[in-house]
Amino acid sequence: MEEDPLLMAEICARHGVQVASLSAHSPLMKPEAAVSRLTRAAVLASFVGTKFLNSDEMLKPEWMDDEEAHQAMHYTLRRIAQVAARHKVFICIEPHGVYTKTSAGLLKIVDLVPSPWIQVNWDTGNAYLAGIEDPYEALERVRDRVMHVHAKDISFEHSEKERGKVTGTPVGCACGEGVVDWDRVLSILDPLDREITLSVECGTIEQAGRSRNFLNNLLKKRGSMAA
Repeated sequence: MEEDPLLMAEICARHGVQVASLSAHSPLMKPEAAVSRLTRAAVLASFVGTKFLNSDEMLKPEWMDDEEAHQAMHYTLRRIAQVAARHKVFICIEPHGVYTKTSAGLLKIVDLVPSPWIQVNWDTGNAYLAGIEDPYEALERVRDRVMHVHAKDISFEHSEKERGKVTGTPVGCACGEGVVDWDRVLSILDPLDREITLSVECGTIEQAGRSRNFLNNLLKKRGSMAA
């Protein structure tokens, strides 16, 4: 996001890359950093042709209590909602932090500022690893706000080591090779009357290829459009 956005668009076009979303993770509780970062992300999104910016609340400063944290996030989202509306991009908050590890906490942040441009990016792996609530029941509770999905599976070994101890992870294993019930995830998302991108998050190119094949085959069996 520090580069010329037109250059980024040219690079994507040169390599035939279609951008599904941008990782714009910004510390919502630090407006002095988050507002400028999310603004740059919105500009870049306009150039590379995506409507989705993904973020979470990130770390909470030790000196900040819950009320102050939500006040700070309200200010950040109030500022960035105006930018999002101008650029027609969605700021999609995902489960990954101290508040978003529960569906109620996630929705509280998303609803801090009434705006159609502030929605949810559901991360299947992070929701599972948090281990606080059933991840499928949580998805049902936030489903109407989901605009984008991080398709992240968690290996059985990873689950045993970290479930209930962390609120998220940058990458997972290949989709279909871990603990996530993908058929159930798709069943929950099916009622949505809009296109949802399943953006794979895993550790290697090979895992990404296996993930795409698995998800495409599953979508075809269900009669859904393949990614």
